[in-house]
Amino acid sequence: MKILVLNCGSSSLKYQVLEMAADGSYDLKAKGLVERIGSDNAAITHSVAGKDKYTVEKPVKNHTEGIKNVLDLLVDKNLGVVSSLSEIEAVGHRVAHGGEYFFKSVIIDDDVIAKIEKCCELAPLHNPANLLGIKAVSELMPGTPQVGVFDTSFHQTMPDYAYMYAIPYEYYDKYKIRRYGFHGTSHGYVAAKACEFAGLDINNSKIITCHLGNGSSITAIDKGKSVDTTMGFTPVEGVPMGTRSGNVDAGVVIFLQEKENLDAAGISAVLNKKSGLQGLSQLSSDSRDIDAGIAAGNFKALLTQNKLCYEIKKYIGAYAAVMNGVDMIVFTGGIGENADTVRAKVCTGLDYLGVKFDAEKNKGLRGKDAYISTPDSKVKLVVATTNEELVIARDTMNLVTKK
Repeated sequence: MKILVLNCGSSSLKYQVLEMAADGSYDLKAKGLVERIGSDNAAITHSVAGKDKYTVEKPVKNHTEGIKNVLDLLVDKNLGVVSSLSEIEAVGHRVAHGGEYFFKSVIIDDDVIAKIEKCCELAPLHNPANLLGIKAVSELMPGTPQVGVFDTSFHQTMPDYAYMYAIPYEYYDKYKIRRYGFHGTSHGYVAAKACEFAGLDINNSKIITCHLGNGSSITAIDKGKSVDTTMGFTPVEGVPMGTRSGNVDAGVVIFLQEKENLDAAGISAVLNKKSGLQGLSQLSSDSRDIDAGIAAGNFKALLTQNKLCYEIKKYIGAYAAVMNGVDMIVFTGGIGENADTVRAKVCTGLDYLGVKFDAEKNKGLRGKDAYISTPDSKVKLVVATTNEELVIARDTMNLVTKK
């Protein structure tokens, strides 16, 4: 079953075509990216296994036009992977925010679209773009089943005392202000994958997953369900990220607004685009550049990495307390899978939990599923590669075939 996976951003869209087998195994047929949608010099990158990467710049007015360009490439005689669009049996969409409506992936219909629209206020940069992708597919591939897979749905199992903020309850009633959490697709996938790798029963295990990348979040998973996570009402809460601040005293926000004469958009730019690794290091939002800065003796780079690792470690301790223990800690995402220095700083000094970190196994480990704990460690430390597109394709296949 060939499935098109779409991830539409405000001015970009990523795509993959996966051929899914009934047992869940798959073959990646094509993938690509359309950037700078809405401009005269949009960039399209298209890759097919065994062929040279194709790139072109051209005007792309909107998402419908962007998706039409993608579909044209997929049926192209030289660059394509299907003879006609009828071979694509379903389309799976990554949707940023499902609010309190969606606890799992769903087949998209008018009611689902209406609920995604209601969540646009909660995710104004992402949900409208996701809807554009859904509507473009409806126009260009009428009758093709579509499935929505939500970043927030995995975290809908959190108890109310974990997701509520201690602000006047009326703001929850009026605006649904609460912790929602994100990266749910990745957290759920790597938890299950790591349990299979380690021989643990996910329904009888306590797991902490660390999705670390340009956006980072930590999740406590007890018996297969999310019970707490670091991202909140928006993805800015939690640990420091590439350009997001993570946790900041709300009083600092008020102080900066007054001192710097910032409006809501201005303070949002500070917290979302100028902070995190970029803001603290004054060097880069990329963990690899931070490593290079440390090697060159840059004290701000060292401070930044130490701050990141400290915050991750602090949440591991907190979540172990919440779950009354932990059986496995999982690292994933661009930093989690590749930054051995970050993993080493986080895992060193967790002896009280029964963690025995294997520095040699960790050193140089990049992009592979592996243990970084010793065989006699009470808590298993696992690096697990994530694949959110595969999760979307699996959910799409299972829903469309009613598995």
